[in-house]
This record gives sequence, C-alpha cells and structure tokens, in this order.
Amino acid sequence: MVKVIELGYMGFNVTDMDAWREYATKCVGLEIEEGDRDDRFYLRMDGQHHRFTVHQSDEDDLAYAGWRVKGFEEFKAMQQHLTANGVDFRVASEEECEERFVLGLLKLEDPSGNPTEIFYSPQMDVMKPFHPGRPMYGKFLTGNQGIGHFIIRSLDDDATYAFYSMLGLEGSVEYKIKLPNGMIAKPVFMHCNDRQHSLAFGLGPMEKRINHLMLEYTELDDLGIAHDTARREGIDVAMQLGKHSNDQAYTFYFATPSGWLLELGHGAREAVREQEHYTGDIFGHKPEATRLWNEC
Repeated sequence: MVKVIELGYMGFNVTDMDAWREYATKCVGLEIEEGDRDDRFYLRMDGQHHRFTVHQSDEDDLAYAGWRVKGFEEFKAMQQHLTANGVDFRVASEEECEERFVLGLLKLEDPSGNPTEIFYSPQMDVMKPFHPGRPMYGKFLTGNQGIGHFIIRSLDDDATYAFYSMLGLEGSVEYKIKLPNGMIAKPVFMHCNDRQHSLAFGLGPMEKRINHLMLEYTELDDLGIAHDTARREGIDVAMQLGKHSNDQAYTFYFATPSGWLLELGHGAREAVREQEHYTGDIFGHKPEATRLWNEC
C-alpha cells in the first residue's frame, strides 16, 4: 500500500511575524530564510529549503501540514488511493508547487477540516549548510523521522483514525488517564517511520487546529539552553520538564507567540511495534500555566 513516510513541513498563520522571528531563533535555534515575499518567511532546521513557513495573517493557527511520499510513482499511486477511498483532493498547480519548493503537491482536508498536503521531492539546499539561529551543541533530529510530531484537532476520533490510517500511519491509544472530572482521556498516537509518533489526537475540544508541535534536539545541552532562555524571557511554561512514557523523551512545553504550545525535547526512543499503554508519565511534566492548555 502506498503511504506517507514523514511529516515533512508545516505552515503557520500568525499575527505577529516579528515576535515569531525572535522566538524561533533566540529560543528554539531555528534558522530564518527570508525569501522574496513580504507576507511570509521560512524556518530551516536541516538541509531542506525549509521545514516551516510563517504566514502573515489575521489568525494564529496551523495553516497546513505537509506529508511526504517517497517519489513520483508513489505520488501517482497516492492519487489513485485517495480516489479509491472517496477522498476529495486537488492536484496543485506548478506555481503552488514552487511556493512549497516541491515537485508535486496534493491539497485536501482531513475529516475535521484541517488543511492537509501530500508532496514528493522537497528542495534540498545541500550547498547551504544549516546555521542555527543561536549557538547549538548539536542539531535537530530530522532525517527519516521528519520534523517531529504534533497534536491536531479532531472532531471525530474514529474518522480521524480512519483517515490517517488510510494515509499509511499506524498506532492507537497509548495513554489511559483519569481526569479530575472523572472522565478517562485516551489520546491516540500514530507513526509512519521510526519516530515514535508523528501525529496525535483525542484530547477533546480544541479552539485551534493545533495543540502543540514537538521538535527534538540531538544534544541534551540544547534542550537545557532552550529551557533557560524561555524562563529568562518570561515565556509561559505550560508543562514543566519531564519524561514521557510512550516516546520516553525528556521535554517541556511552552507558549508560542501564537498561543499554542511548542514542546522541545531530547532522547526519544524509536517507535515500538507492539502496542502498549500507560497511565502517566515517568516523571515531571507537572502543569504550570494551565490556562494555555485550555486555550489551545
């Protein structure tokens, strides 16, 4: 079966581009690629032309998520696969492909209306080494694991699961957590490569399309510097440093200039092939600025 192989890029609509420039470089270590348009700029985290596009907008939310297929043949096969499964999509124009710096692009929506793109052959700027926006001891973990993972808004968890399974992602419920109101939260985590998960959903109602995005450093020291920088800059921390049970990454969550959360981490294990579930994290991750969770 044809399937996506990584979460390859994302776009964000933002109301304050200058705040994002400072945040992405000074706090996170991403590199800015300005481009030739005033209404957007790009963020690099490796040798790909960009991994994120920051669009000037009147909203602060996810604009789209781009999932990669292996090559041209898989791109053609994915169109047939979507048609066979009754999924509406549009083949993007040459101009739209150039806008994303890819050779082929499909535009569609998931069952909750989240803008979704499927592409092949991103532009790799091998002649332009990645230069982090602040000094770093290592780099970001990408390669065949893609950019990281994100939690997305789902209006129907069964339909969301069926859609992303159709795209080739695998996974299921990994946490069974008793909430203060007596309800049981059972979020779903799905992977399409060695990264423990690239997508999660099932957290209940969300105001925005995205709850959080996770990026991973190859060196623990870079995570510590990011944490110190966030504290020094007075940026709200939603969840304190801790270690997850499912991916076993050491992470913390803090606010982006757009109000949703960024999770930075280190040391995640690769995807396990046999299903497990957990009732909590290994340690830490205590809530701090809890209002952020309610706003996402």
